[in-house]
Amino acid sequence: MSGNWENFFYAAQALSLAGPIKIRLINAYASHLAMLKPEDLPREVRDEFMELSASLSAVRPLRGETAVQATVRKMSDNEAATHAKCIVEVLGTLVRLQLHPRQPLLRAVNSGED
Repeated sequence: MSGNWENFFYAAQALSLAGPIKIRLINAYASHLAMLKPEDLPREVRDEFMELSASLSAVRPLRGETAVQATVRKMSDNEAATHAKCIVEVLGTLVRLQLHPRQPLLRAVNSGED
């Protein structure tokens, strides 16, 4: 997971800049998240990231644009804001995991004593 939280941090920074939400979402995702592989993320955020990625590349692009640009172009501002919020929420989860790493699962072992 090393470094993946930083990608989400930079994406959140891109979302916080001035400008239309759709442009900020395209820049945040394309510049900082599109290259991430779900299997490199912790399981706690993997499904959410896969859903986000699928949601941001669902529309077939026109000549000269990417699937992300085409998909976000078709969204309402509210839909784009929902996806932006998802990015920030994943960042929050990744930061919490950095601060409080998962503890290994403990298994009960039968010692043979009853």
